[in-house]
Amino acid sequence: MSELETRYRGYIACLNAREWDRLGEFVDERASHNGAAFGLAGYRAMLLADVAAIPDLVFTIDLLLVDPPHVAARLHFDCTPVGALFGLPVNGRRVQFSENVFYRFEAGKIVEVRSVIDTAAIAAQIA
Repeated sequence: MSELETRYRGYIACLNAREWDRLGEFVDERASHNGAAFGLAGYRAMLLADVAAIPDLVFTIDLLLVDPPHVAARLHFDCTPVGALFGLPVNGRRVQFSENVFYRFEAGKIVEVRSVIDTAAIAAQIA
């Protein structure tokens, strides 16, 4: 396992353990998400909102490719959002979906995230 893969898996473990005080070990102060400059505070706020909307949120790595300084992952989610999710009225129903996400690391920290979530899979499940 490469150093970057180990680092990424540590980041996912941090998210799943809800160790928000450790997020700065993995995410840079200059972090952006889908082109929006979030910084560490904004990144943390996004994750806190995600967990509030999906209390049983668990990040499961389905596919992982590492080509330093980039990491590409397909994350799988099997969860029960409490209300609307990505504008869809899930409202307590169990759904499964994936996220395709690309990260760029600098000095061991995430500085850029590009993410696409399969909202069509969610819509199909609640139809």
